Amino acid sequence: MTHRATLDFLLHDWLHAEDLNQRERHTDHNRETYDAVLDLSEKIASEQFAPHNRLTDVQEPEFDGVKVHLPKETPVALQAFNDAGLMGASKDPELGGMQLPTVVEMASMSFFYKASVSLAAYPMLTRGNANTILAHGTPLQIDVFAKGGFEGRTFGTMCLSEPQAGSSLSDIATKAVPDVRGDGSGIDWAQDALGPRHRLTGNKMWISGGEHEMGENIVHLVLAKIPGEDGKTIPGVKGISLFIVPRKLVKQDGAITDQRNDVALAGLNHKLGYRGTVNTLLNFGEGKFLVNGQAGAVGYLIGKHGEGLKCMFTLMNEARISVGLGATMLGYAGYEASLAYALQRPQGRRMGAGGKDHSAPQISIIEHTDVKRMLLQQKAIAEGGLALGLLCARLVDEEYTGTAAEAEHAGLLLELLTPIAKSWPSEWAQEANSLAIQILGGYGYTRDFPVEQYWRDNRLNMIHEGTHGIQGLDLLGRKVVMNGGKALSVLAERISQTIQKAGQIDGLAVHSNALAQALQKVGATTKAAWSTGLPEEALANATPYLQGFGHTVLAWIWLELAIAAKAALSSGHSPLGEGFLHGKLAACDYFFNFELPKIDAWLGVVARRDMTCAQVQADWF
Repeated sequence: MTHRATLDFLLHDWLHAEDLNQRERHTDHNRETYDAVLDLSEKIASEQFAPHNRLTDVQEPEFDGVKVHLPKETPVALQAFNDAGLMGASKDPELGGMQLPTVVEMASMSFFYKASVSLAAYPMLTRGNANTILAHGTPLQIDVFAKGGFEGRTFGTMCLSEPQAGSSLSDIATKAVPDVRGDGSGIDWAQDALGPRHRLTGNKMWISGGEHEMGENIVHLVLAKIPGEDGKTIPGVKGISLFIVPRKLVKQDGAITDQRNDVALAGLNHKLGYRGTVNTLLNFGEGKFLVNGQAGAVGYLIGKHGEGLKCMFTLMNEARISVGLGATMLGYAGYEASLAYALQRPQGRRMGAGGKDHSAPQISIIEHTDVKRMLLQQKAIAEGGLALGLLCARLVDEEYTGTAAEAEHAGLLLELLTPIAKSWPSEWAQEANSLAIQILGGYGYTRDFPVEQYWRDNRLNMIHEGTHGIQGLDLLGRKVVMNGGKALSVLAERISQTIQKAGQIDGLAVHSNALAQALQKVGATTKAAWSTGLPEEALANATPYLQGFGHTVLAWIWLELAIAAKAALSSGHSPLGEGFLHGKLAACDYFFNFELPKIDAWLGVVARRDMTCAQVQADWF
């Protein structure tokens, strides 16, 4: 109940999603259609995803040497998702979509992430894959490869990492050479209507959804390097190109053939969590499945030669926001589970003036202050993280349907907030899951209750789509200084508007002042970090900067939510109820009183350009 009510509050009391109906793209929609989509999403998630979350955790994917076997419930659940038209919900009708605002599509997905994040990973990756082809592909590539993804007929992956390279994409070794027949016929397959055709050889690691029997096909998006005339590849990221590599070869009219592409499963990875998502090591071009008598996986160049990473960032940035929302909803699931437990678990008695009366009945543990503290922290993290994810989705809508000025403004904010949207929930929702286990006590460690699985699943999100360290370097090393700090200025202006508004509202002025001080500290710290112009000093504490910046952003969001809650309370006729709204105000109080003060320690080492960690030598450990 709390999840759906919070979505309604965020979408309508805060983000005013219905305002988007005034824009040409969304004129066919209204509050009723949004509610219908959310009702349907909640129903499918609760009936087809949630009941199988534990099953897919214990019955992991298996490879028999020929095929990957998944629980029979997995394709049934995903088919229900696809049949509802949710895969391409925000896309045009000709792509199988409903032209929903992105913010509503993201709200819809929150139900599936909470119900079973490992099952939801399949549509998340497929949608991102198809969106990338839509953004950078040719019309024929879109029709042949993206449309099937949006319609739910095919699945998609992203193939970046390699066993020897990990996150260091500049060191990938997968190669792509123009596809010329080697039989002496002189026939050049490289000139293909589906795009410049190449043969890929190499290995890709940690590929989620990389091999299974679901759908009609799997469309891989693969980063690889094209050698020059000297046979050598260009070092660094400038030499990387992006290729569409289908599991089964496709004709130019979109028909999928029975011919397997030269993409072979080398093995499955068995992870701590997300066990329902098949995770693979793939070999491209090893010769297991010859195409036209030759080894080499057939791939079609998407975008320009050497701009593969630029194209792939469309998928990576979308995945980062999605991973953040998935982490949030795991935290939310743990919060709801521990709240339900705390409400019904009797333990202990009230403390009176003369001590405890042991003849009195026990009280529910939610009456204990420390349990309330842990629940408030979870609430502040889960609901704040959900608000952050939906804010990013709303910015996407502004980019695509707003005026030129609104689109520029939204684009800058989205770029700046993406590292936060990925990393903040990944770190703090994991803490929320730990608190959920704590509230359940010894039961929290058992598989009789779901909170231990939520914790295991969420632990992966700290690494998914770039570690905290990578996000911190991106934020401090690029995002806050790009275009002369323009994005940071836009954010500061937005936060300042909130500060001014909150300062005029009874009960929020103290938080308004605290946020003003935090914003000033972020600005001063940013300048201090770069004051010497030496990257090794500025970036030595990029992760603490990320933490301090992230907490400041979430304090801003919670102050925004408090303003909306105050307005709803003053109206006197909110359908959400006074208890619900007072809960939002309490979570805001908690965040400002317990969480925001933490930024001083984080930002302090950044401002001082502390080199403690940077100067430690390897042989000191």
